[in-house]
Amino acid sequence: MPIRPENKDRYLGDWQAISLAAKEAAGWRCACTGQCGRGTHVGRCPNRHGRPAYGTSTTVILTTAHLKNHQPEDVRPDNLAVMCQGCHLHHDRAHHRVTAALTRAASLAAAGQLAFDAVAALAIPAEPVLPPALPAVTAAACDEPLPWFAQPAPTHSAETSEVHS
Repeated sequence: MPIRPENKDRYLGDWQAISLAAKEAAGWRCACTGQCGRGTHVGRCPNRHGRPAYGTSTTVILTTAHLKNHQPEDVRPDNLAVMCQGCHLHHDRAHHRVTAALTRAASLAAAGQLAFDAVAALAIPAEPVLPPALPAVTAAACDEPLPWFAQPAPTHSAETSEVHS
């Protein structure tokens, strides 16, 4: 995800190196094991950088997510996870709702509609509590087959293939 210009100074000077090292350690594959809460993948997300995403076929761009606090300054390893854009956006959905509400409130205030503080007080709390995510499953990079290769192909019997009129 591109860094918004107003937030660039919040990222450490070596952020690009930190993010690159995380992606290399993840084997250039999304490391989400359910933290995103989408429920669209069992175990580790199969998306790999530069390849078509499962389900949408859009090109996967790996990002480095701040899991615990959405604070760009916090680059502790346990706060960072490499995610495809789909998992990252879904993981950050509540945070995006908050920032969108505050941005709308600021726009209204700038237009003289309502005082910013009054509208901001109506917004969702700064960090809403999300429902529990699916349990994370630890997996080393590339140690497990992709989910759709792990299951045997379905077999068809004569009973299920016949046409009923």
